[in-house]
Amino acid sequence: MGKKIFIVDDEPDILDFCKLVLETEGFEIQTASNGLDLIKELPSFKPDLILLDVMMPDMDGWEVLRMLNNDDRYDKIPIAMLTAKTQAKDKILGIQEGAIDYITKPFAPDELLERIEKIFSHIDTDK
Repeated sequence: MGKKIFIVDDEPDILDFCKLVLETEGFEIQTASNGLDLIKELPSFKPDLILLDVMMPDMDGWEVLRMLNNDDRYDKIPIAMLTAKTQAKDKILGIQEGAIDYITKPFAPDELLERIEKIFSHIDTDK
C-alpha cells in the first residue's frame, strides 16, 4: 500500500486534481474542504503527509498548522503548505511555523509529484 496523504483545500477543483494525480501514483488519499474536517478525520486516517491550503474559511491553514504542531498526537506528521500565496513573507512564515515545504499554485502534476517524493525521501532518511 502507498503512503497516505491528506489534502485540505476549499477549492473542489484543486482537491479533485490532486487526488487524481496522486492516486494514479499509488498514494492513498483523503480530502477535506476545511481545517475542522481535517482535524475530525485525522484520528482515523493517520496520514504520512498533509497538504494544507492557507486561505480557507473558518480556520485558515496557519491556525491548523499551529494547532497540529502543538499537539503530541500529530506533531510528527509533515505538513506542506499548498497555496496561492506566493510572497516571500508567506513562504518564510510557513517554514517558521513548521511546514516542511511550501508549494505554490498553480503547479504542474510533475512538480507536485516531485515535491512529494522529495519530502518522503527526506523523511525516510531522517528515521
